[in-house]
Amino acid sequence: MSVMVDDQDKALKFYTGVLGFEKKMEFPAGKYKWITVSSTQEPKQVQLSLEPNVNPAAKAFQEAMFSQSIPIAAFEVDDVEQEYKRLKALGVTFTREPARSGPVTLAVFSDTCGNLIQIYQPPQ
Repeated sequence: MSVMVDDQDKALKFYTGVLGFEKKMEFPAGKYKWITVSSTQEPKQVQLSLEPNVNPAAKAFQEAMFSQSIPIAAFEVDDVEQEYKRLKALGVTFTREPARSGPVTLAVFSDTCGNLIQIYQPPQ
């Protein structure tokens, strides 16, 4: 899965140091880098590619999603309240505090790289 970011190095630091993903790959790709991260709990599953947001169409999409408060990705967590408190203590800015939405509890935060990310807890 690709996540467009405005700064690849800043994104790598946030996704690994704050969200807790692990770096899988990082190597030069012309002017930019090929960077992927994955869950430490499921390292052989889906990888996120932290893509440089240099394509004008992708940049317009990213900016529109952010301005409309629409998350670009959603990650399942065991306990939204606990993860909210952990991330908040690390300085993460939330645009939506934990709240129930139908059968799930969710919260939304900025990834510091131009995107909103949703975390959610499925029904028990």
